[in-house]
Amino acid sequence: MGTTKTFILLAAMTALFMAVGFVVGGTMGMGIAFIVAAGINFFSYWNADKIVLKMQGARQVDESDASPMIRTFVGDTKALARSANMPEPKIYIIDTQQPNAFATGRNPDNAAVAATSGLLNMLSREETAGVMAHELAHVQNRDTLTMTITATIAGAIGMLANFALFFSNRERGGIIAGLLIMIFAPMAAGLVQMAISRSREYEADKRGAEICGNPLWLASALEKIDRGARATINRRAEENPAMAHMYIMNPLAGRKGDSLFSTHPGTANRIEALVRLAEDMGQGRMSPPLEDPRPTGPWG
Repeated sequence: MGTTKTFILLAAMTALFMAVGFVVGGTMGMGIAFIVAAGINFFSYWNADKIVLKMQGARQVDESDASPMIRTFVGDTKALARSANMPEPKIYIIDTQQPNAFATGRNPDNAAVAATSGLLNMLSREETAGVMAHELAHVQNRDTLTMTITATIAGAIGMLANFALFFSNRERGGIIAGLLIMIFAPMAAGLVQMAISRSREYEADKRGAEICGNPLWLASALEKIDRGARATINRRAEENPAMAHMYIMNPLAGRKGDSLFSTHPGTANRIEALVRLAEDMGQGRMSPPLEDPRPTGPWG
């Protein structure tokens, strides 16, 4: 299913890219757009994770970091990966006060997870573990390839659409067509992102709760992240909105935008599902895979 989903996604994005190319340069423009899209698809498969991490300003961390909080964070994340029988991912920090996190990489052997400094400062150790288990679930479910390539191509569509109005063929009503493409092409790309993202978030919530052993950890984290994301602007995400669907919570919420086309399901619905899962699991009494499962309180 993952391979089929990725193929359909790439086909849809490529077709949209070619449509914009046709408006910009007619048949020749469509042909050039196809060649460019094929190149982007190939390049994205191998390098999109690196592009995403760089664009979000992520820096890799490990157990040698000077900060005790980051060392603990790295150790806990690796422990969760071992508990899920997964290869240990590369671990990154993004220096922004908005609490958030995402995963990227083409497969579990080449995966990376990233958390913001705001998330580490706001959440307890247990809540952070719930968030990272969610991101590891995306990796294990092989969602990250689709998410990362979507972000890369959607960004390219947005940039090309901005040129459509200025380079469209004016002899064939190209100005109107260019204007429509400039408006609706990014919107169409966003709808594709929304359609494939919402259901994956629920699945990652469920699997993540199983990995960390307590659904209420993630439920509590989502409530705090939702409040923090609405109160704080993530400037890196604002500069690259095509990547918003990769985060555990919409990083554009700080702009108080309309949620009609949100790439994420409602936080209240996610929390409700996790609470029900906790009840099914006996209030989350499963032993968590951390070295010290005792409550530790806020890290910050």
